[in-house]
Order: sequence, then structure tokens, then C-alpha cells
Amino acid sequence: MTSLLHDAFEHHSWATLNVIDACASLPEATLGATVTGTYGTIEETLRHLVEADSRYLDDFIEGWAERVRPATTLAELRELAVIQAQAWSALLETDLDGDEVIHELDPSEGYGRDATVGLRLAQALHHGTDHRSQICTTLSAHGFTPPPVSVWEYGLDVGRASEFHLGSS
Repeated sequence: MTSLLHDAFEHHSWATLNVIDACASLPEATLGATVTGTYGTIEETLRHLVEADSRYLDDFIEGWAERVRPATTLAELRELAVIQAQAWSALLETDLDGDEVIHELDPSEGYGRDATVGLRLAQALHHGTDHRSQICTTLSAHGFTPPPVSVWEYGLDVGRASEFHLGSS
């Protein structure tokens, strides 16, 4: 049986890859574009989004963040996002306890956090959605059509959903 979180994380990965692929064909100047209220430039936001997934995975897979090499190009960010998609999928096949508390210490940032597995998974999904939305907003504000990122578009793309029109009487 598929994990209840399977579609959520598959969508997360699919949408991130769609954004990276859409950005790969943009002019360099556009990758440096931003709009007020977003994290930063398109490229900075993409990098932050993918690198954060490595930190979230590191909460579950000890040493994950140290094992992956830093991505310096969009092509390398894409490669890392594909590896992360595989890691999320494998993680969801394990026997996760949503109530288990994970203790996190980050001496370099000067903080610690205790949070449940369920909350950490929710944060990873929320974080990705938030930053993909910011990138799509920036693209739109600069005259570019954003890529498909919605859950419904994912479902249609992978055959997990279908749409139909109701007949009129």
C-alpha cells in the first residue's frame, strides 16, 4: 500500500523540477529578478528551496546533508532535486512514527528545535510550496508564464486525477 504522504511528496518533487526546468531556459537577467515580498531572486530562491530539502532530509537520514555536494548551477540543482525525490520516496516507505520527536541542534545558527516527525514533514511540504509560489509570482511579474505547480496539475500529469465536464440538461 502506498504511503498516505506519497502523493504529497511526489507532487513536491514534481513541482520543484517543473520550476527548475522552466527557469533553465530563462535569460540570466531574469534569474536575477525579484519582486517585493519574496525570498530573493529567482535563482536564490530555487537554491534555497532545494538546499533546504537536504536539511529536512538530514533530520531523517543521518549525514544526508554532508553526503550531497553543493549545487552551483541549475543543472546541478536539478540533479540534487531528483536525488532528493528518490530519498523522500524511500523515506516514506519506512515505518515513520508521526509523533516521534526529533531533536535538532544547529550550533552554527545558534538554535535548537524539538518537533515531531509529522510536523517536520509538513514543514518540508509547506516550505517548498511557499517558495515555488514566490518564484511563480516573480516570473509572472516579469512577463513570463509560470510552470504548472498545482496538485491538480500534478494529478492530471501522472494519472492520479482526471477531469470531466458535467453534461447540461
